[in-house]
Amino acid sequence: MKRSLSSPVSALVKKLSSVRLSEPFNVLGLISKTNKKGLVLRSWQPDAKAVSVLSLSGELIGEMGQVSPQGLFELSLDSEQRFSYQLEVDYGDAKHTVIDPYQFHEQAYEGLATMSHAPQHLYQVLGAQVKTIEVDGHSVSGVRFAVYAPSAMSVSLIGEFNYWDGRRLPMQRSLDGHWVLFVPGLEAGTKYKYELKDSQGHSLPHKTDPVGFCAEQYPSFASVVWDHQQYQWHDQDWIESQKTDKRLQPMSIYEVHLGSWRRKLEANKASYLSYRELAIELVDYVKEMGYTHIEVLPISEYPFDGSWGYQPIGLFAPTSRFGNPDDFKFLVDQCHQNGIGVIVDWVPAHFPSDSHGLARFDGTHLYEYEDPRRGWHNDWNSYIYDFGRDTVRQFLVASALIWLDKFHVDGLRVDAVASMLYWDYSRNDGEWIPNVDGGNQNYEAISLLKWFNEEVYRQYPHAMTIAEESTAFAGVSRPTYTGGLGFGFKWNMGWMHDSLTYMQKDPAFRKYHHNEITFAMVYNYDENFVLPISHDEVVHGKGSLLGKMPGDEWQQAANLRAYTAFMYAHPGKKLNFMGNEIAQASEWNHDASLEWDVLKYPKHKGQQELVKQLNKVYRNHPAMFEGDYDTDGFEWIDHNDWEKSILVFQRNALNSQQKMIVVCNFTPVPRDQYRLAVPEAGHYRVILNTDSEMYWGSNYDAGIEFQSEAVASHGRENSVILNLPPLSTLYLIKVD
Repeated sequence: MKRSLSSPVSALVKKLSSVRLSEPFNVLGLISKTNKKGLVLRSWQPDAKAVSVLSLSGELIGEMGQVSPQGLFELSLDSEQRFSYQLEVDYGDAKHTVIDPYQFHEQAYEGLATMSHAPQHLYQVLGAQVKTIEVDGHSVSGVRFAVYAPSAMSVSLIGEFNYWDGRRLPMQRSLDGHWVLFVPGLEAGTKYKYELKDSQGHSLPHKTDPVGFCAEQYPSFASVVWDHQQYQWHDQDWIESQKTDKRLQPMSIYEVHLGSWRRKLEANKASYLSYRELAIELVDYVKEMGYTHIEVLPISEYPFDGSWGYQPIGLFAPTSRFGNPDDFKFLVDQCHQNGIGVIVDWVPAHFPSDSHGLARFDGTHLYEYEDPRRGWHNDWNSYIYDFGRDTVRQFLVASALIWLDKFHVDGLRVDAVASMLYWDYSRNDGEWIPNVDGGNQNYEAISLLKWFNEEVYRQYPHAMTIAEESTAFAGVSRPTYTGGLGFGFKWNMGWMHDSLTYMQKDPAFRKYHHNEITFAMVYNYDENFVLPISHDEVVHGKGSLLGKMPGDEWQQAANLRAYTAFMYAHPGKKLNFMGNEIAQASEWNHDASLEWDVLKYPKHKGQQELVKQLNKVYRNHPAMFEGDYDTDGFEWIDHNDWEKSILVFQRNALNSQQKMIVVCNFTPVPRDQYRLAVPEAGHYRVILNTDSEMYWGSNYDAGIEFQSEAVASHGRENSVILNLPPLSTLYLIKVD
């Protein structure tokens, strides 16, 4: 005779079967009997035929009775003494022994109460944390899962371990909206997702872990458990060496898209280099070229290759396109051991609408502004974080700190800061909502950016932050205590735009645009600027950097050489995108390798040799970098010779008497017998000439050694005479 289920048990089975249970700790595991002494051990095992209860040592405690054919089993116990146990589950054709996760209430909740005290607690508590606990003299290893979904009716853990079946592992809801479960037996490498139902019980798309540390690629996009404690670092000496004022140090940054820097041929198909292969090939190249830093386009996990990483979903995970998290750590470690810093792009400005990501995570606008006039980017077809919500702010700042903490990166470059600062960014009238004062500034985003910078510099004083900010917002790279945003540096988008606009002019007409090449010094000391020739300048039909230069083949190359040396001498740290150093002729293509074959041609090899020499001169002469942000570090000698398109200026060291004289001739006309003012009497030497034959220049005889004459020029008492080669930049220094 079939036993009819009691009403409470029937209701429980219905909730379990339909995946609508929010508090499994109250009804599964060891439960106190209602109005009776003793305990009931209850287990939910869909498709099981029988379930036995064993001690952790393997002794049989009892056989469970099947309460419902859907898979609910119970064992009644007279004792009220709680104990640890495991279950032997018989499916008819196979048996599995598991340690029941519903007996570990305390371990599941661990850390939630203190998580809000510091942003880094978020990634120390949430996500999938590998743990080993001691119970009844036994070590039990497993993974504690925790995810924030306050409006969800239910959340289940799904993965390979339970056939991606949301019925099998319902998670426990905490009072503050987190869902938790400690699952024994799982380990690093386990694939998982979350199955959620919204507040009305409607099923949502399976979600990857917002605080996941690793993820698979298309089509699964599954999160992967990772143990950050396993990697052994070897870069302590480097970390200690970086506790200096970055403003006084040389910074020549090589911006890299890891997927297209270089590719390897496998089975007649070009494929990515792995993080570990890059740790050899890229690091060796950057070291040979003399760059101080690598800046990596976003490597936070992202679903679409064509976004270059600027549409991230996994802010806590390096993309698995090139390897696992420890492989990325190895790349950073190798950079550090070879004296190279690592900067990564961090993208808090927006996130994509992919169904497996953060969009409407629990059925509500949990991460994004609800009103599309604030929460949707028309330019990028992506959501905008709700910068005023405490949980989102914690999430974002934590996602920045993890790169400094677990991955040892040296800096964070923040993308699209301007889009965060202004409500009306790229919006027409009526498409945005003013702030409380009726203005266009997003006070919430401003507050977030200040907090982010304060946390970075407080916790990681050796690190730095860099803003890509394209407006005249005041104080981007000024301390927050003076009213600034607190960034260490800011990209000088004005210098980039003006100087490239100037260089694209036919040299015959440059004299009418002389102010464009000099204007940056008017505002140079407003911010701590980085001069960026980034990936954005060589995509979307803009052509390559070489292709922007006017003239025939020789003049194009000469223009590029003169411009590159002008950039290295101009105040501000330097950033150049990969391919610029080899004068790549084609526009950057993220689906292909750089055109390394061009180096067999002297024109391209010459540009590479020039950049190598520029990095060497730059790093070895404090006059070129110490005074980037000090008015004593720069002097115009002559910025008024617009008729001949000649610039002459001087860079000064702050901690020595070293001076570097820079002369730029931006026309293809040689200027013979050019009288050049020098700071003092003495012997001067040309230490770099972009027209040298070793760089594929014309090798016009400019001279090398010069003794000054007591002849006044440019308002100075001493001068030298030299010949200025066509389309060239020269560096001169006083020698003993």
